[in-house]
Amino acid sequence: MADINRDDTLVELAEPPRFEFGERVVARSVVRNDGTFDGRDIGEVLVQRGDVGYVRSIGTFLQQYYIYAVEFVERGYQVGMRAKELMTLDKLPPEVLEQLGPDKARALQRLR
Repeated sequence: MADINRDDTLVELAEPPRFEFGERVVARSVVRNDGTFDGRDIGEVLVQRGDVGYVRSIGTFLQQYYIYAVEFVERGYQVGMRAKELMTLDKLPPEVLEQLGPDKARALQRLR
């Protein structure tokens, strides 16, 4: 079994979760099955970068990290993901929306 890569200096649980229940998020990277997703082969792609989902529950792992169960409606299943693998679509700071411009900001609102 592969060793778990653990950054001992980072304890996410010392802070509140980055995302909330029902929050709309987008995958920042491709996520492959590490063997914890039943019915799919290890290494099979579960989530593509840019897939939009909704946070359905928040758990913890190794008493160190938050794990967000994200429902990807178009794919028809939920995947456990770390905060570093996700980005909010609902709570973008005003300066980010300004940089996107009005057309792209409106397009984000339609991604539901």
